[in-house]
Amino acid sequence: MEFRYSRWDERLTRNLNFLKNLLSLYNRLLLMTDGDVDEALRALEELGDRFGFFSGKLTMDEFKKHLKEQDAIQEVNGKNVLTRKGERMIRQDSLDRIFSALAKDSQGEHRVPSTGSGGERITETRPYVFGDNVSDIDFLSSVRNSVRRQRGEWGDEGIHLTEDDLEVYETEHSSSCATALLIDVSHSMILYGEDRITPAKQAALALAELILTRYPKDSLHVVLFGDDAWEVKIRDIPYASVGPYHTNTKAALQLGQRILARQKHVNKQIFMITDGKPSAIMEDGRLYKNAFGLDPKIVNKTLDEAVQCRRKRISITTFMVTQDPYLVRFVERFTQLNKGRAYFADLENLGSYLFVDYNQNRRKRVS
Repeated sequence: MEFRYSRWDERLTRNLNFLKNLLSLYNRLLLMTDGDVDEALRALEELGDRFGFFSGKLTMDEFKKHLKEQDAIQEVNGKNVLTRKGERMIRQDSLDRIFSALAKDSQGEHRVPSTGSGGERITETRPYVFGDNVSDIDFLSSVRNSVRRQRGEWGDEGIHLTEDDLEVYETEHSSSCATALLIDVSHSMILYGEDRITPAKQAALALAELILTRYPKDSLHVVLFGDDAWEVKIRDIPYASVGPYHTNTKAALQLGQRILARQKHVNKQIFMITDGKPSAIMEDGRLYKNAFGLDPKIVNKTLDEAVQCRRKRISITTFMVTQDPYLVRFVERFTQLNKGRAYFADLENLGSYLFVDYNQNRRKRVS
């Protein structure tokens, strides 16, 4: 193997860091523009002109060329669009952005207290019993046992291992998990000039990337809800947009239950990101809505779904991205009936809360 050394180029390092930061900003702008590449690039160019991003380092044309060379974007009918690789890059960037400060290796993996086969290997060992997996044998401990047993009895043929010498590693049982992630896309998610949908999408993308890369046996299904609820694919998350909708939480929970009913995973859970109280339900095929206060009809019908989920052993974790008193009051009752969890997660920490809850199932009550 041949190594070639050259003088350290600090400028090259700075350029690489600049490109990394520029890509992260570009990915953030993509979420804010609902996946519109050209609009995100225009916004990036405006920011570059205002703050001098591209002066003497990298031109905008070079950045666009880099995206195409990396197969992150492609031109279709005169318009730049994301490729599959570009969509994966957004997920990875979301994961890096939100969870870079968290120690990934310290997180749990839906573990239960009992030990058994098919899980994560731990350091403790025990005597081998018939039927144990050969790959779990601790050969060092097994040989040590044989040496101790045959001490002073070695012959020309060396060490003889017997079944009584064998030890195997214990394993900690890890059960798979099916998650339905419900994202509120009602009008309030962008109301009063506060962008709540972008952090919600970023958290969803980060969770998706986490599951796809670290928990491939788990499943994630994404549901958007406004006046009604509908399922979208993971790759469609960047393109999700807020509409002139009310908040039909009941429809979202019903769809989440139907999706989870099709899954064969041991554990099933619902994560719900919302900033508003339930304000609509479908009644006899028509939308019944009331945006003021807590309508008893809407609230009670929605609370019924919390009870149904509890009976089906589906836990619900609610992430509130606002401290609206009507929402807090509803979530307190909702969480109590489901025996689930609830967080007030400010927009900057939404992803971190979601990540920790997914990995460690930490409980936190609404105060």
